[in-house]
Parts: sequence; C-alpha cells; structure tokens
Amino acid sequence: MTTRTIMIFPKFHNMEIINFYRKKYDPLSGLVNPHITLVFPFQSDMGNDALDRHISNELMYIKPFEISLYGVSKHSDEFGNYLFLNVTEGEETIRLIHEKLYSHVLKKYNKGYPYFPHLTLGNVASTEELERAYLNASKCREIFKATINTISTEMIGRSGKSIIISEHQLGE
Repeated sequence: MTTRTIMIFPKFHNMEIINFYRKKYDPLSGLVNPHITLVFPFQSDMGNDALDRHISNELMYIKPFEISLYGVSKHSDEFGNYLFLNVTEGEETIRLIHEKLYSHVLKKYNKGYPYFPHLTLGNVASTEELERAYLNASKCREIFKATINTISTEMIGRSGKSIIISEHQLGE
C-alpha cells in the first residue's frame, strides 16, 4: 500500500521566514516543503491514475485563488503539539477543496476531525515547548500572500521524504 496526501505548496516571496521557524520547530522541515494539507496522509492501493481522475473531476470548476496567512496559533491533541500559521484569506476556498476531495473514492479516509486550514510551523515534544515556540513565533508580524493555482499529490517515501507524484492546475 502507498501512503499519499494532497496538499497546496504556496510560493511566498518571504518564504525564508517560514523556513526559519520550521527549521527550528518542525521535525519534517527537511522532508517536505511548507504546505497546507487538503487530504491528510492515507494508505491505499488505489492507482495514481484513479486518484488523479478523482482530483481532476472534483477540482474541475475551482479557479486559481488568493491566500494570505498571518499570525500563529497553537494546537495540542493526540497527534502532537502544533504551531500553526493561520490562513486569513482564502480559507473558504481551501475548505471547499478539502470537502470536495474527501468525497467519493476518498470519503472513507475522512476521519471526521474538524478542519482548520493552516500551514504547520512546528510540532514539538511538549506543551511547555509549544508555549515557548508560540511566544517566539507570535512576534512575527509578516503577512504571507500567494496565488494558488496548483494542487499537488504527494507520496510519502520510506524515509518520510515527500515525493510529488502529480500536480493539478486549477482553472484548466
């Protein structure tokens, strides 16, 4: 079975700031570029062609859109202690894409957790460390803006390395 996920890889002109925080707080920073997850990692023996058809069908009428990210938030659950960069513009479109992708052949992979579009800046070992990371990252007043025109499917390699297996252009 292959583990895949579907993501947006935004291209911000000030990406070095995100990379600074991710390098400091995110153990995955060397394995996957900054991203907004649309479909969380799932294991499936579905072929890439079938997955690509599903994505193309669901995104057929989605046009390129603008996003802005600003400010940080923190979230702790059974999966970790996360530091998030908040989506402040484009959130509705990202939610719509998330819902469309989790339909039909991917519906069974939706675990039913509430979905809050974000870009992960960190996942740290403890709530104390999360509080320190949050206080540090909260000092950042930078706004991150990008036009989103591509949705990517990633395969997670053996070492956890991100391998992009397909890209879908919006509005085509």
